[in-house]
Amino acid sequence: MKTIILTLFLLLIGVGVSSAQSSLERNVIEEMNLARTKPRLYADYLKEYRKLYKGNYIYLSRSNVRIATSEGTSAVDEAIRFLLRQKPISPLQSSSGLAAAAADLVEDQSSSGDTGHSGRVNGSMDRRIERHGEWQGSIGENISYGYDNARFVVIQLIVDDAVRGRGHRKNIFNPAFRRAGVACGPHAEYGAMCVIDYAGGFSR
Repeated sequence: MKTIILTLFLLLIGVGVSSAQSSLERNVIEEMNLARTKPRLYADYLKEYRKLYKGNYIYLSRSNVRIATSEGTSAVDEAIRFLLRQKPISPLQSSSGLAAAAADLVEDQSSSGDTGHSGRVNGSMDRRIERHGEWQGSIGENISYGYDNARFVVIQLIVDDAVRGRGHRKNIFNPAFRRAGVACGPHAEYGAMCVIDYAGGFSR
């Protein structure tokens, strides 16, 4: 049975977009794989990230931007406990087809400023993925708006502040997902966005 998983993460922050988009996309894959293969090490990164909090706000050290959160450090602490319990799983293999499907959504939303898993032109996640190849097992999608830093993108998806069920985290650590593609770009409302499409298997 095929499974479709959709997860959205919205950051209420606008920051500059990296000029090296392909580097950012590669780095997001690398960060997810580091978290998957060395979760206890990644817990240390979250401990450092926790130091950016003052109350329910995150203060980015490289700017004077303040990010409001719903749960404050309690969500970070819960994510750290999760990572310390999490067993290593296999890394994700990069897929150009899944990256192309993710890029379709970035193209749709970069100028429109829309959010969510369906684009005005390129349609729903499954439609976009199936346009670029054939998937096996299950597919899923994470979307982050606001960050152009790969580690912050992945940390925020793992912490999953205010997201019921921690769906982004589940996608990152889903052992059924073996392939992934990332596309990042500007966003009219939040400055930056990254779309991550996952699949159990994928062939063009």
